[in-house]
Amino acid sequence: MSNKQKLVVVGNGMAPGRMLEHLFELDASAYDVTIFNAEPRVNYNRLMLSPVLSGEKQYEDIITHDDAWYESHGVTLHKQSKITQIDRSAKCVESDTGIKADYDKLVIATGSSPFIIPLPGHDAEGVLTYRDLDDVETMIKTANEGGHAIVIGGGLLGLEAAAGLRAQGMDVTVVHLASTLMERQLDAPAGYLLEQAFEDLGISVVTGANTKTILTENNHVVGVELEDGTVFDARMVVMAVGIRPSSELAKSIDLETNRGIVVTDSMHTSDEAIFALGECAEHRGMCYGLVAPLYDMAKVIAKQLVGDTTAQYTGSSTATKLKVTGIDLYSAGDFSDAADHEELVLRDGSAGVYKKIVLKDNKIVGTVLYGDTNDGPWYFDLLKKAEDVSEFRDTLLYGQAYQTGDAPDPTAAVAALPDDAEICGCNGVCKGKIVSEISALKLTNLDDVRAHTKASASCGSCTGLVEQVLKLTLGDSYQVGAVVPMCGCTDLGHADVRQLIKSKGLKSIPQVMQELEWKTSCGCAKCRPALNYYLVSDWPEEYADDYQSRFINERAHANIQKDGTYSVVPRMWGGMTSSKELRAIADVVDKYDIPSVKVTGGQRIDMLGVKKEDLPLVWKDLGKVGFVSGHAYAKGLRTVKTCVGTDWCRFGTQDSTGLGIKLEKFLWGSWTPAKVKLGVSGCPRNCAEATCKDVGVICVDSGYEIHFAGAAGLDIKGTEVYGLVKTEEEVIEHITALIQMYREQGHYLERIYKWAKRIGYDEVRRQLFDDAERRKAYYDNFVHSQRFAQVDPWSERVSGKDKHEFNPMAVLKMEVAV
Repeated sequence: MSNKQKLVVVGNGMAPGRMLEHLFELDASAYDVTIFNAEPRVNYNRLMLSPVLSGEKQYEDIITHDDAWYESHGVTLHKQSKITQIDRSAKCVESDTGIKADYDKLVIATGSSPFIIPLPGHDAEGVLTYRDLDDVETMIKTANEGGHAIVIGGGLLGLEAAAGLRAQGMDVTVVHLASTLMERQLDAPAGYLLEQAFEDLGISVVTGANTKTILTENNHVVGVELEDGTVFDARMVVMAVGIRPSSELAKSIDLETNRGIVVTDSMHTSDEAIFALGECAEHRGMCYGLVAPLYDMAKVIAKQLVGDTTAQYTGSSTATKLKVTGIDLYSAGDFSDAADHEELVLRDGSAGVYKKIVLKDNKIVGTVLYGDTNDGPWYFDLLKKAEDVSEFRDTLLYGQAYQTGDAPDPTAAVAALPDDAEICGCNGVCKGKIVSEISALKLTNLDDVRAHTKASASCGSCTGLVEQVLKLTLGDSYQVGAVVPMCGCTDLGHADVRQLIKSKGLKSIPQVMQELEWKTSCGCAKCRPALNYYLVSDWPEEYADDYQSRFINERAHANIQKDGTYSVVPRMWGGMTSSKELRAIADVVDKYDIPSVKVTGGQRIDMLGVKKEDLPLVWKDLGKVGFVSGHAYAKGLRTVKTCVGTDWCRFGTQDSTGLGIKLEKFLWGSWTPAKVKLGVSGCPRNCAEATCKDVGVICVDSGYEIHFAGAAGLDIKGTEVYGLVKTEEEVIEHITALIQMYREQGHYLERIYKWAKRIGYDEVRRQLFDDAERRKAYYDNFVHSQRFAQVDPWSERVSGKDKHEFNPMAVLKMEVAV
């Protein structure tokens, strides 16, 4: 029987998740932890609901702690189980599903509830709030049917909801009671700039507007009427007018409550065995709705739980950022027109920049930044420390880089920040954490930092700051903002282009070039193949593959040689062949006077020196005996190398040949960022060289050990162990999901080993091996995309959807004629 104390947590949001992280860092064995979550899922980053709504991210991308995390930490998580009763005398809780749990310590983290204006029609179908993933999924489902959406409320959440719905293709109007948007966080000039930015996004904004009624038919929303008589049609109304602490549970057990659950500086409620955490807690008369204070509370509770009674929470200053792509906004503190306030203002209309610093007694008490927010954390740090700015007041508006008197140093602002200064608000990551991880783990790039610290991994607004920390820590070896453009036609890197194609719903090369402001009219031989791949990968059902945007080898379905002839490699499944196939190859070699025949390293036969004009006829003759293209020219699956396995070898532990053939037949024909090679070895002797392939399988007595991210070309690298599975079916599912994840995230011409290093080997395992639900989603995406794949380029028939109207042989004959 465990001697640990029992900790029960009511709620599974971001704040209790962070509290548990701190608790396990301090003492992983102190408590048996049980969590009750009203939602039917694990912990996720609610700050990232806006990118999910806009289509920039999926639910899987915003998971903070997956099922494997709870299991590895010995946490019992009860999903879709809402606590309805707490017996303080017996120290026991009970859920609406009948589950009971005893506690020594209890943390109530019930969050907040959205405020619903009691207008006529407020309870009709189509009236939504915007607080959790269920809300987002409902909004996306409704948005897919098109129409007009009304967002009531021009605050932070309302504007993010409006931008997301617009990105989903809806016509959107924001109706706001105040005269300017986000009036609690912005002054009037910044609010005006923000309104103009939303109008530029195609979102109508009506300020100074009071909603009178929600119009309905058959209990479904059809419109909204304002007090002045204006009527808007609508299929959806989103209410985003504020939140209220969810303190009902605390009230039911007679804990002290006001607006929220009243807590002391130690975060205790009026019951010493119970803490309150997050948006439901009221501290010194304040209830916080931003994540930074909640993370500070979480750290204090974690320390209190392990006996550190000196840990205290004394309140927070808060800063606000808007998570809408293309709009930079930062606000903190008090910017009211008080008599004892002084204002420093910078306006640059042509650049769309507005800065306002509010001073009291030569100390910053508030700041509003629009268009250029790089110095936001520096101003915020000066505000929190109440530092006297008299000595540099005249240059304060120009930022920290101008304070030395020398040439502006872009890293000066970050260098001046203390280690406890927050860099990433979404994930609560401070400067000291980033610096220590860079040094300890020898991190060298932004992707490494994201993978290991989560800084800049969510909304991305702090990316510039994180890069400055990298520059500060690594010196001249790191170039800030050194995004490598795809080519000279654009300043965007591969990652930005991939993300924008998906988030903006771009579905043709001309559309990409227009929307992303390509510098050339038609692109070039570098960017067009990359764009073609990204569009094929992201929109397999809708995008018609543009073969004129492929390299010559892919257009000709053969490898061009230095003398202008071609190499033809038919596919031999798993390296197996037959006398019938060998005779056909011999006949083709003789008939078309092919000068060279070679056995390849991929266990196939290569016919070298084929004349271009003979290609269609060579393929036709090979096709008569069932040969299909070996795709030896493709950015796709090349070969699956195998050994003979249990069929013949006395050391074989599994049927490696049979498994290799199944994998090849399942995976072939799919385009990938770069070539992909597999190997399946029947025992640890590794005759198929599986441990230097992109993906490899080592058969062992207990099943199949999957490997990935090997290289044996310009770079020599052994594989990373992915994990052990027991059946062939599991091997196929895991490898398919792995390749699909690479297809969706890889940069064009980036091999698997480079992609995996960039995002982190542990991250690949976490998303695929540890998360069955996400793995199945990737697997299903691959299967779906294969329905539209142009499988056999040697065939006269058309594959995929009829609308593609692509005949590979016809294209080839045109190539030959040219």
